[in-house]
Amino acid sequence: MRETDNRPSVHLSRLVVTHFRSYERAALVLDGRPVVLTGPNGAGKTNLLEAISLLSPGRGLRGVPFSELGYRAPGEAEARHGWAVAATLQRAQDDMWDETSIGTGQTATSGDVPRVRTVRIDGETQSSAGSLAEYLRVLWLTPAQDRLFVDSAGARRRFLDRLVMGFDPSHGTRVNAFEKALRERNRLLSEDVRDAMWYAAIEEQIAEYGVAMAAARVETIARLKGAIEAAAESAFPKAHLALEGALEASLGQGEPATDVEDQYRALLQEHRPRDRGAGRTLDGPHRSDLLVRHAPKDMEAQACSTGEQKALLLGLILANARLLTRAMGAPPLLLLDEVAAHLDSERRAALFDELCDMGVQAWMTGTDATLFQAIGERAQAFTVRDNHAEIGRL
Repeated sequence: MRETDNRPSVHLSRLVVTHFRSYERAALVLDGRPVVLTGPNGAGKTNLLEAISLLSPGRGLRGVPFSELGYRAPGEAEARHGWAVAATLQRAQDDMWDETSIGTGQTATSGDVPRVRTVRIDGETQSSAGSLAEYLRVLWLTPAQDRLFVDSAGARRRFLDRLVMGFDPSHGTRVNAFEKALRERNRLLSEDVRDAMWYAAIEEQIAEYGVAMAAARVETIARLKGAIEAAAESAFPKAHLALEGALEASLGQGEPATDVEDQYRALLQEHRPRDRGAGRTLDGPHRSDLLVRHAPKDMEAQACSTGEQKALLLGLILANARLLTRAMGAPPLLLLDEVAAHLDSERRAALFDELCDMGVQAWMTGTDATLFQAIGERAQAFTVRDNHAEIGRL
């Protein structure tokens, strides 16, 4: 340990990936500054961000099964190795630096034995990936999310649920439990099962997990709205946020969660015949939506230009990062893939200034190093070519 300095109070000082995606092995030594990864398309930049995203609960920024993350040698149809992501995490503690080794991965197995993701902290195997949230929060923005405001409601729900998990990692467990129960009810509906007791047992679970999900969403949106309103004016427009969903509306009006559970359970029972005809459950938080408006223009986000949508989205991510920093007492890591795309030079410079002022270790990627010149020596630059990263210059 050593005395603290001006480095972010939480940052990675070393990252090692082994047999992960396009990498046989790569190691980066980091000094705490924001990180810029530049190089041609397909060089492996996003794979490094995905590796870091797996140092938090969940499936990472691409959301794919863990079995798909292993390295494939040229000519191989499938991965033959397990994969691993390891990092040294530095956190400021009482004017000293505390180092923690964190890592996750899958061990290669043979036959029909399933491969299980493992998590280790300081060499000790953890019972679940939720343990990572005690040490680190990770937020990300990818090019796929640039279409968030014109995409499906499902994409916006997933985006919102990821924000919720930043404050409450157990939210992911509730979402998974809800979706499992929902699939079981949908199976009964599609198979025309008429056993009332079977439905009642499943609907009890759906109501319990569904209302808990909705309550966590309502709380997170309320926090975000407060953080957005309190923020100073910047190059990134403020957003008006709202939730569209019956459960969220009831909870937002102050109805007790137990009453909302009872109402939802009764609704599920009442609508069994209708849902049986549809072959699926038509009521619940799996159909809710996150509504976003460009506040200065009082315009729906989906009607804004591509650049305005990108700025709105970045404003949301930055507001959430500031909120997490206050709530958790430490900044998250920010993963910003192709972040300079669709931003003019003024907004790029403003983004770099905000990231440095916030004191976060932000990881940014791009194909053109000149787009990051405004951050200069405030960032640590790497050039990525053919899945190899080396110190570069901006």
